[in-house]
Amino acid sequence: MAKSKKIRLLEGLIIGIIFGFLLQKGGATRYNIIIAQLLLEDFTVLKIMLSAVVTGMVGIYFLKEINKVKLSPKEGSLVKSIVGGLIFGAGFALLGYCPGTAAGAVGQGNLDALIPGMIGLISGSAFFALLFPRLQGILETGKFTHLTFPERLSLNPWKIIITLFIVIIFFLIVIEYRGL
Repeated sequence: MAKSKKIRLLEGLIIGIIFGFLLQKGGATRYNIIIAQLLLEDFTVLKIMLSAVVTGMVGIYFLKEINKVKLSPKEGSLVKSIVGGLIFGAGFALLGYCPGTAAGAVGQGNLDALIPGMIGLISGSAFFALLFPRLQGILETGKFTHLTFPERLSLNPWKIIITLFIVIIFFLIVIEYRGL
């Protein structure tokens, strides 16, 4: 039975609140922690993100195995990736927050994230939405398929997941051991 749109929106809101809470508790909503990460002086943000990658990777494929989710990757393009990366990077460099950490910083009362950050995020999104019909053809340049890495490599996904899990956990242990 399909869930109603309201239930899905409520679930998304609850997950978003939990995500924001965890970002805040981990320190990723603090400007000085993010800047220290960009200066390669404090790796708190990297540790949080890699932990999220490991958890998400294992969790999503586990849910797929027990038929609770269906993966539906979308096609992409080189130009979309470059343009998106440049917009994200410019916003990150100018503000010192990414969209998720900016929302979390607003939640903890940081005005620097609210005034320029959220206003920029919303106005930038609106501006892109207005331009999208004109840019759509250009953005499709360099298309790549919707295949996942396991599908592209014709491998059981768990071989890649377990390998990446071990590599990421080892990397996190090394970072922590070195006090970074």
